[in-house]
Amino acid sequence: MIDNQHRLDGVVTLRELILADPEALVADVMRANVIGVNTHDDQEQVAQLFSKYDMLAMPVVDNEERLVGIITIDDVIDVLQEETTEDMEKMAAITPSDKPYLRTSTLEIWKSRIPWLLLLMVSATFTSMILMRFEVALSTGLIAFIPMLMDTGGNSGSQSSVTIIRGLSLGDIEFTDLFRVLWKEVRVAVLCGVTLALCNFLKLLFFDRVGMHVAAVVSLTLICTVFFAKIVGGVLPMLAKKLGFDPAVMASPFITTIVDAMSLLIYVRVSMLIA
Repeated sequence: MIDNQHRLDGVVTLRELILADPEALVADVMRANVIGVNTHDDQEQVAQLFSKYDMLAMPVVDNEERLVGIITIDDVIDVLQEETTEDMEKMAAITPSDKPYLRTSTLEIWKSRIPWLLLLMVSATFTSMILMRFEVALSTGLIAFIPMLMDTGGNSGSQSSVTIIRGLSLGDIEFTDLFRVLWKEVRVAVLCGVTLALCNFLKLLFFDRVGMHVAAVVSLTLICTVFFAKIVGGVLPMLAKKLGFDPAVMASPFITTIVDAMSLLIYVRVSMLIA
């Protein structure tokens, strides 16, 4: 319901009108406590309100509280599909596109992917620099386990980042929960790291038949790498959102690149300490 200045006063459903006393005024039937949105609100936040209050329609007002339209649940479904697709593309290091895949030309797909690939390739050169810098410190036996360490670290970071990004998008996690998230990821990292290291230690000794020194270096590095990866994967998306960046950009590609470089540094330091 609107007043003479088109300001929103309240809402009333068709069911309430039908069941109301025929002599009653609309003002007596309507609900004045209206849940609405502003024309400048983000569409993803509006979709979250629909989910939170289980609404089928919601009024839209301008800065002067004048009714300018409504949003229906059909509109929200379309928005959720668009936002989910956009987040998935960002997490895969692809510039979001508003076209379906089969209707997107090869050149457009190339343009959306190549900038990220170039950026990640350049950032990945830090890994090569670390290898070249410490190639003497890493024996032939230790070099063979670098892919496993880097992949495990990247996977660990991706697990945490995807979970936190999803929580941020649903509004379940706020920046004020940073220390709670950090403490939980620390405990998860310790459990995952110790479990992986123990299984890996036994595998190296009894299946790969390597020496105790190599098994100890690889296993200790695994614990440290998983710990670092999960902390970075859990905290970085939250910091990104606090600084005004899309948390989805901080997902797998960037976190994996950071973790790869750090896992190599950790590997070198551990091998030098247990030399």
